[in-house]
Amino acid sequence: MSKPASVIYAPEHCGSRHAHDHFEVSAEPPANQLLAWRDRVGHVIDVLPTSHATTTHFNASIDRYKLGDRIFTDCSSDALLLDRSIPRISTDNVRDYVFQVFTQGAMESIRGGSLDSGTSAMASIVAMDMNQPIRMNRGRCRVLTFFVSRPVVEAALPHAESIHGRVFENTTPVTQLMIEHVAAFSRQLPSLSSAEAAASFDTAVQLMLAAFSKQAKLGGHVRAAARSAMFDKARRYVQSNLYQPWLTPEYVLMAMQLPRATLYRLFQHEGGLGRYILNCRLREAADELVRYPDRQVIEIAYSLGFNSASAFTRAFRRRYDLAPQDHRLMAAQRIGRAAQGNRSVAGRIDQ
Repeated sequence: MSKPASVIYAPEHCGSRHAHDHFEVSAEPPANQLLAWRDRVGHVIDVLPTSHATTTHFNASIDRYKLGDRIFTDCSSDALLLDRSIPRISTDNVRDYVFQVFTQGAMESIRGGSLDSGTSAMASIVAMDMNQPIRMNRGRCRVLTFFVSRPVVEAALPHAESIHGRVFENTTPVTQLMIEHVAAFSRQLPSLSSAEAAASFDTAVQLMLAAFSKQAKLGGHVRAAARSAMFDKARRYVQSNLYQPWLTPEYVLMAMQLPRATLYRLFQHEGGLGRYILNCRLREAADELVRYPDRQVIEIAYSLGFNSASAFTRAFRRRYDLAPQDHRLMAAQRIGRAAQGNRSVAGRIDQ
């Protein structure tokens, strides 16, 4: 399949240093258009083709700007089903937070984070943690995307992971203000200097972080800082004891020496402390299944506090929509394809 050439350049005006990469699929025959798009965005998220994907026209284009350590994209596309699965997460290193602002169209449905059952929402602004699974059904749209490093988001929000899958609909003056600011930033970006682009990018991110903080009731200056410190301490305790069979909410309560109501409020955005412990163990198990392909599933399950293989499999399937064995197989296939691609590139270089 031939691929449309991407053009990478820095705008010529004085002081600009941001690289710009434009890509579109219009030059491809219809049978290849969605596949070309899947190849282009596949380093971040998987495009799931429909049964008629190779028989109909598919329109899509993207402008990608690298602003120092910041990344911004302006994308227009027809309807898409997008998926970032746990096998995918276990085999890549993309861990940013992503904020998507829809200036045309919207996210029609989203599943991930607190939306485990799948929630329909005509979302105008969506937040995602790329370290967590998500599936999105997106209508025809134009979407402006901010890739923000974990330290930036986690410094601003006490429970940053809890914003994964959260949405805003364009129904309030504040939301409208955010969308207008982001749209103006996108229009002006080609003519901005590096310093101006970075400052405008950061302003947009801070607006969105403030909005999500207010929505999740995570703000509050001194109280929020104290709550954040307590949450981080409890989270570190859980993470360092995932392999201890005695790890339960009661043991965390004793170790933290906090009132029960205070501790449980800290984890309300995670579905409760018990759910948080379970999800951390399942996430660790997902990585272990890939890291140690010869280790038996039951061994990993027992080491992380599960009483039986069936209990582990049920919990894993509820969390990730696939069995542990299927996760391991899919991850191995992805690693194999990546290795084959690297060998092909090396072969072309040697020729």
